[in-house]
Amino acid sequence: MFYDMSIDNLWFGWIMWVLIIGLIFVIIWTNTREKNKYIAFDQKEETAIDILKKRYAKGELTKEQFDQMKKDLNS
Repeated sequence: MFYDMSIDNLWFGWIMWVLIIGLIFVIIWTNTREKNKYIAFDQKEETAIDILKKRYAKGELTKEQFDQMKKDLNS
């Protein structure tokens, strides 16, 4: 049993291996990137002061209410 060892068959083999390795790399890179995105998002926890500032910015609190709540939180 002899195999046809022409140049075309050798190039096809190399191209297939490059594609397979490239596909594995893309799958690993995509999965790693997605996990890091969620980890970075979860690490930022909102503090009470942050929530208070947002409520003041939305107009839910007056200046006096904001100052009093901020003072209460800092003490």
